[in-house]
Amino acid sequence: MEGTQTQSAEADYETYKPLLFGIAYRMLGSVMDAEDIVQEVFLSWNEREGEQVRNPKAYLCKMTTYRCIDRLRGSAKSRELYVGPWLPAPLLSELPDADGPGEAYLRKETLSTAYLLLLQQLTWAERAVFILREALQYDYEEIAGIVGKSQANCRQIFRRARKAVSGLSERPAAPGPGAETLAKRVDQFVAALTGGQPGLLVELLKREAALYSDGGGKVTAAVHPIRGAERIAAFLLGVLGKAPPDFSYRIVQINGQPGIVTSIGARPNSVLTFRMEEDAIAELYLVVNPDKLEHLPHQE
Repeated sequence: MEGTQTQSAEADYETYKPLLFGIAYRMLGSVMDAEDIVQEVFLSWNEREGEQVRNPKAYLCKMTTYRCIDRLRGSAKSRELYVGPWLPAPLLSELPDADGPGEAYLRKETLSTAYLLLLQQLTWAERAVFILREALQYDYEEIAGIVGKSQANCRQIFRRARKAVSGLSERPAAPGPGAETLAKRVDQFVAALTGGQPGLLVELLKREAALYSDGGGKVTAAVHPIRGAERIAAFLLGVLGKAPPDFSYRIVQINGQPGIVTSIGARPNSVLTFRMEEDAIAELYLVVNPDKLEHLPHQE
C-alpha cells in the first residue's frame, strides 16, 4: 500500500508540478520562491494520512495559492524598501505552443516581463483570481473553491482586476508583435549594440522608450528608469564598453520571448528582456540583482 501511495504521489508531482509552478511564479515573480512553494505543497501532499481528495488538481492549486498569499503578505515590507525598480526574476524557458486549455499555464504571453509587472500592481486577491481566470482559464466555480470566495464575488474581483490592469497602461495587458518580428528585432539590437552603432540602436527604440534596471541594492544599477532612445543607447554602450575580457552573451527564450543573458566567465551577470510596440522596442528590462540570477545555468 505504501509503495502504491508513493507511486501515486510521484505521478501527481509529474502531472501537476508545471501547473503549480505556473501559478506560483505568476503570483510571486520569483523562480526560486515558486520552486520552494511547489516543494512545500508536495511535501504536505505526501504527508497526508489516509485523506481522500476528490479533486487533487483543485486541492493542490488551492494549497499553492494559499502559500503564495502568505509569502506575499510576509514580503510586503521588504518590497516597500526595495532599492530601485523591482523586476520579476527571469525564467529561462523553451516552452511549446499551448493550444489546448489543459496547457494554458504554458501560454507565453502571460509569462512576459511586462505582463508580470502589471500583475504586481494588483492586490493578492485580485492577482489570484485574475491569474486563475485569465492565464489558466479556470471557471468561476473552480476559482471560488480555490480562493475561498463566492462565485459572484470572484466575478466582481476579476472584473475589477481586469479594469485595473487595463488602466495601468494605455496598451493592452499582453500585446506584442509576432514571434518572428520580435526575434528579428532582438537580433538587430544585439548586432547594433555589439557593433557599437548608436544610431542603429536609436532607430530600433521608440523615441520615448524606457529602460528599467533591477539591482536590488546588491550591485550598481540605475535607481530610476532611463528614458529616451538616445540616453538608453548611450547607457548600454557605456556598460558594454566596461565589460571585462571574459564577457559573453547569448540569445535565449526568457519568459516565453527572445531575450539576452550575459555572463562574466561562466557566471550569469545580467538578463535583458523587451516589450515592443508595433516594430520598435518600447521598454527594456535589465535584471542584474545576483539573487535573481542564482537559478540560471552557468556557461560551460
